[in-house]
Amino acid sequence: MLKLFKKRRIRGGVHAEEHKASTSGQPIAVDFPLPKKLYIPLQQHVGKAAEPVVRVGDRVLKGQLLAHSQGMISAPVHASSSGMIVDINDYPAPHPSALPIRTVVLETDGEDKWLEQPLAGDPFQLDPEEISLLVGAAGIVGLGGAAFPSAVKLNLGRKNRIHTLLINGGECEPYLTCDDRLMQERAVEIIDGIRLMLHGMETGQAIVGIEDNKPAAYQAMRDASLPYPFIKVEQVPTRYPMGWDRQLIRYLTGNEVPAGGRSADVGVIMHNVGTAYSVHKAIRLNQPLINRVVTVAGGAVALPMNVEVPIGTLISELFAFCGVDQDATQRIVMGGPMMGDALPHSNLPIVKASSGILALTRKEIRSTAQQPCIRCAQCVSACPAGLLPLDMANRIRSNQLDAAVDIGLKDCISCGSCSYVCPSNIPLVHYFKYATGELVARQQAQHKSEQTKRLIDDRNARIARIKKQQEEEEEARLAAKAERERLKNEQGTLV
Repeated sequence: MLKLFKKRRIRGGVHAEEHKASTSGQPIAVDFPLPKKLYIPLQQHVGKAAEPVVRVGDRVLKGQLLAHSQGMISAPVHASSSGMIVDINDYPAPHPSALPIRTVVLETDGEDKWLEQPLAGDPFQLDPEEISLLVGAAGIVGLGGAAFPSAVKLNLGRKNRIHTLLINGGECEPYLTCDDRLMQERAVEIIDGIRLMLHGMETGQAIVGIEDNKPAAYQAMRDASLPYPFIKVEQVPTRYPMGWDRQLIRYLTGNEVPAGGRSADVGVIMHNVGTAYSVHKAIRLNQPLINRVVTVAGGAVALPMNVEVPIGTLISELFAFCGVDQDATQRIVMGGPMMGDALPHSNLPIVKASSGILALTRKEIRSTAQQPCIRCAQCVSACPAGLLPLDMANRIRSNQLDAAVDIGLKDCISCGSCSYVCPSNIPLVHYFKYATGELVARQQAQHKSEQTKRLIDDRNARIARIKKQQEEEEEARLAAKAERERLKNEQGTLV
């Protein structure tokens, strides 16, 4: 029987302008033309990059393994179509820096031919651990933006005896509607994926949280879940960042994830609706994660839509399909405008975590000059984590990063709510992102220093060991020489 929870009030957050109407009412476009080349990065997930198992000149089929995972926190990468591997080299990453990362370049043959593999039988007859293995082999990662390998979370759920699987259907970011359309059109498949995930985690119940600005998606998911009383579909208030795991967990279950803790500490694991759909395809159809639904929107887009594209497609080709006015585009954002990444150009590939690509005009970009703080405390009221944004920013400006950590910097999720409501246009979230990056850099420098010190200590110990061994050998040699001299003298005396 599904356990009912008492809902809690929402802490912080903002009512951001939605900008969803242009795409939420249109079916997912599935007629995107197959690109001539696909640029498939080997690092599309949290953890270690995948290691290629193909070479230049190899012919591959759609769904074939291109690179295997390395270690527990990693995910394999598969061919998004059939064709030939023409290069394995560095290519700019879909990141604000556009720094090069190792990428497989696949020249498609136009056939889009699948690798033939036998389908599994009844997946509910499989051992739960096998479900996790199949999900891991399919390269599935969190499609809500985090890109954390999903198999790891399934294993975590099984080992920690999680009591509730929470499915995030909030999609609180402005402009983005890919999850909304997925729930409207493929609700049955998503619910099947949820059932499979429950089996893999050995968990008894699931709750799907959908913001109340998505009535069609809510109704479709509720209808699809009716045969399964252990799956509950709930509406949640439309308020950013409702898709944050701690916010959704607190509202739907009444549990508070402790600072510095994880959702598993309160018996909950959260996945995205897109992840559940990918699990369905992986287990039922033996199809790895090789494409995804992407929202293309913004003032510079003539034909805003949700379109299903192969992973590795260049954003420029997606823009051409949607009629983007490059001259009117002032900023390209991957993800939503609140937490997404501003990209330097459009010749970058779509990856597993690409929920949306926005082509924003000057009018859509907030560029009002920064003013002095008026001490209104709106940033405090808007922070969903209950932090003191201005106090943290002041410490960061003074280069007191440790002091900023002491008052909660590591609990900041960089949602941008504080910056959004600030009447003085202080870029608070920029300070927090800078500080977080600086802390990581310091930790890396400290780690490098410690490694260097350890190597020097090991070298000195090795030299001391060798020196001691040499001294002992020299002492033994001298002792042996002295013994020979003594014996020689004794023999001379006897003669």
